[in-house]
Amino acid sequence: MVEALMAAGAALVSVGAVCAMAAARVVKQYERGVVFRLGRLRPEVRGPGFTMIVPFVDRLQKVNMQIVTMPVPAQEGITRDNVTVRVDAVVYFRVTAPAEALVRVEDYKFAVSQMAQTSLRSIIGKSELDDLLSNREKLNQGLELMIDSPAVEWGVTIDRVEIKDVSLPETMKRSMARQAEADRERRARVINADAELQASKKLAEAAKEMSEQPAALQLRLLQTVVAVAAEKNSTLVLPFRVELLRFLERAQQQLPPAGATDGSGGPAGPAGPGSGQG
Repeated sequence: MVEALMAAGAALVSVGAVCAMAAARVVKQYERGVVFRLGRLRPEVRGPGFTMIVPFVDRLQKVNMQIVTMPVPAQEGITRDNVTVRVDAVVYFRVTAPAEALVRVEDYKFAVSQMAQTSLRSIIGKSELDDLLSNREKLNQGLELMIDSPAVEWGVTIDRVEIKDVSLPETMKRSMARQAEADRERRARVINADAELQASKKLAEAAKEMSEQPAALQLRLLQTVVAVAAEKNSTLVLPFRVELLRFLERAQQQLPPAGATDGSGGPAGPAGPGSGQG
């Protein structure tokens, strides 16, 4: 009799241990537990730590509450200015209502992925190429609103959406490169013209000052000679002032011609003592 009681007690303990092991659950810190009892959702959400459920009656489903990084496959579309582009993005989202994420949508990750792809195609069609290349922050905000609106009903919050890359056709890349090169050349010409204008104004001011002070021109000449001589060249070019060249030209004009004669037809010259007739 005692042995039968001991065997029954051992069996009960074994059954209790098996039931306890079947009822014991551990929820991690970044998870929340949603309990379904006979298919009906229980109102309370189990927090992190050790928890118990009714074996064979309750079913505990864990939901990850971490931020999920989901890449959006590259979508090809035509922009508003008729340019074919290929754009890919990344979505950062997290679950805020675990029960809603399990009940309202079959697979919330797949649903967010499909909504992101659809919204990305819509953004491509509404935007121009320049906006996709330079105004991405505004497009990211618009894309985030488009995805977040239906995702709120699923218990999911979109934290951030980023457009990663915009792929262009090779012909468009070459056209943009030519456009950028032409723009840089235009700016270089404008800068050179502006520099020439400023230099001409400064040279005009310097010429005006030197014309009022003739000695300044001589000093500038000596400075040029010193600058050339400092380079240790084998040949030194010494310029002359224009006034000196003009003086030599006037002196040359005052001299008589080489073959000039007097009125008698002989060579011109002073008359000697025996020049009279006897």
